[in-house]
Amino acid sequence: MVKSKKENTTKHSLKQGDFGTSGNPAIINASTDYELCDTRMTAYGGLLALEKVMDLVNFKELFERYYYSPGRKPELGCYRMVYGLIMLLFIGFSRIGHFYYIRHDPMVCGILHIKVLPAISTFWRYLSSLLLNQSQSILNLGAAIRRRVWQLCSLGYESICIDVDTMVSTVYGAIEGSRKGHNTKHRGKKGLRPVFLFIEETREYLCGTQRSGTTMTDKEMARLIRDIRKYLPECVKHVLIKGDAEFIGRETVHACEECGFKYIFANKRCAASFDESTWHTWNGYDYNETMYEPNDWGKRYRFVVMRIREDQKGDRQLDMFDGENKYMHRVFVTNESGKSYTVIRMYDKRASVEGMIKEAQQEGILAIPSKRFLSNHCFFQIVMLTYNIWRWMKLLAGHQQITAKPRQEEVREGEMGDAIKEASIVNHTIRIARLKMLFIAAKIVTHERKTTVKYSEHDERAAGIIDFMEYLDRKRNELRPWDCAA
Repeated sequence: MVKSKKENTTKHSLKQGDFGTSGNPAIINASTDYELCDTRMTAYGGLLALEKVMDLVNFKELFERYYYSPGRKPELGCYRMVYGLIMLLFIGFSRIGHFYYIRHDPMVCGILHIKVLPAISTFWRYLSSLLLNQSQSILNLGAAIRRRVWQLCSLGYESICIDVDTMVSTVYGAIEGSRKGHNTKHRGKKGLRPVFLFIEETREYLCGTQRSGTTMTDKEMARLIRDIRKYLPECVKHVLIKGDAEFIGRETVHACEECGFKYIFANKRCAASFDESTWHTWNGYDYNETMYEPNDWGKRYRFVVMRIREDQKGDRQLDMFDGENKYMHRVFVTNESGKSYTVIRMYDKRASVEGMIKEAQQEGILAIPSKRFLSNHCFFQIVMLTYNIWRWMKLLAGHQQITAKPRQEEVREGEMGDAIKEASIVNHTIRIARLKMLFIAAKIVTHERKTTVKYSEHDERAAGIIDFMEYLDRKRNELRPWDCAA
């Protein structure tokens, strides 16, 4: 019996590192031709994912509900003007003059439904019209988005830690509210001194304000503490506030107790004394505690202390002496009931707030756009809202990675937050996330009145952003959690 067989039917496996790309490699040298084309291309392909996230949380509906329109009525409307500022900061530009570089970008213009962005002066004039009402409304808008993102990511934190800190924004020229104060890098120069409250678990900006360059008083801090509840999701029952010695004071402590919050504040003002017979050692360091009533505080409060010997100080600067031995003392006031060393270990986690402030500086906090303090006050909140939008996008991307992985058992309710933290994209800084999720070249094609955004199959990041957008599309097609509650 004769069997017919086709020749050359043997299948050859690909070599390691061969991705099966067809065609010969392009050869580019100094003699390579170049020309223009009429294809619309953008370097910010990840903005489509931003638009999907905004649609997922119904950003436009929340904006119209919470935003208080200023007296100036721009032709584009307040929504597109503020959204344009958010996209500018989201891309990584920190100054309004940088609109020049994205004025004709097809992705930016397509999202705002215009052919070309208005002149830069239009955004300057709109920003100058913003006052405290707009600043507060943006804070309320951010709180509403936070509640929805936590619901989408199944985050149900019952207890959270809030880290408080300030920074100095050095200014040049006649800027309203600038003062000479504690400016370590530019001594003697004027500056502004904004205050930040960050959620330790999700690294979000909770609330804060732009301030003059003076040291913050305990009355100002007390006002912020009394406003914390209205910015938190309803699932949060217990709050721990941690701050350095700038925030300690009678009004601050009384505000925490009035709101039912736990607190740990560093101390440099109160001269609490500790019994020499009650020192105890844990993990090589000495600890003590006492009940002490500072002047005008009304009652006694718990103060805990950590004593560091000279041979343990490392790079720390000694600030106290105890007889012949030199010690550095770290003193804190708290209403936590744990051991003194446990309280101080909880406070030491506050060190991460410095990294969050540094990221906020990179996102635009140091760019003072106007001489008017109220305009700078509102711009501060817009910058921090954009900072949070990046945080929320990373949380959603982390949730997508967790839910996409085959798991031996489902993540238990209340443990989703810890699982999301393990996702790599959540731990990346915003700069790295911008490279992975935003700066992806794309081609925008319109055919038969339908627009399509195309990504290159040769870009390794394209597969990731498409998976993320497919996840967002599935979420957008589902019934939203807040609609179910309604």
